[in-house]
Amino acid sequence: MSRSLGIPVKLLHEGSGQVVTVELKSGELYRGSMIECEDNWNCQLDNITFTAKDGKVSQHEHVFIRSNKVRFMVIPDMLKNAPISSLGVGRGRAVAMRAKLLAEAQQPGVEPSVRR
Repeated sequence: MSRSLGIPVKLLHEGSGQVVTVELKSGELYRGSMIECEDNWNCQLDNITFTAKDGKVSQHEHVFIRSNKVRFMVIPDMLKNAPISSLGVGRGRAVAMRAKLLAEAQQPGVEPSVRR
């Protein structure tokens, strides 16, 4: 069985090498350069600025963050221009097909392809 990745996961992979901010469910913040992020959102960061819940700031060289601890991630604005973001907001094949049909409909003389 083939499993495809959703748009958020693909966008997260585009963020490798970029500076990201990760907030944990506990309220702690990690900001650093993302080395790698797995499909399940486990990620590794380098050159970290860590902010504890009480506001204390410290520096760490390397950290591994387990996915079930992540509340959300902030990725750079420049990724809105990444190739994956052209598919539109949403999930699955239906959104991708809708975006493709809209793009074809905007081109004069091209008849939209409909699969039945």
